[in-house]
Amino acid sequence: QVQLVESGGGLVQPGESLKLSCAASGINFSIYNMGWYRQAPGKQRELVASITITGSTNYADSVKGRFTISRDNAKNTGYLQMNSLKPEDTAVYYCKTIRFPQTYWGQGTQVTVSS
Repeated sequence: QVQLVESGGGLVQPGESLKLSCAASGINFSIYNMGWYRQAPGKQRELVASITITGSTNYADSVKGRFTISRDNAKNTGYLQMNSLKPEDTAVYYCKTIRFPQTYWGQGTQVTVSS
């Protein structure tokens, strides 16, 4: 059974940092591309950052320079380091692994940025 479990969300003030983790089980994580998505209330889910199996990364313009995606294949875990958080970063964050045609999602973790 494949599981992706996100953790690390929480309530922080503007300018603070959080590091999200996505622990994968039931798959060979190293052969899957991975992405972090987020969905704010009333908005569509959007791609925040992605990383390929070779380590190439891509970021949404809104998070470039603030967020860093990474992966540790030995630990079957992906990460999203989020710095300089803004209120508009408030959302449920999901991780997703992709190896066509297989796609798996985690259950999400809430990130709230508020003073």
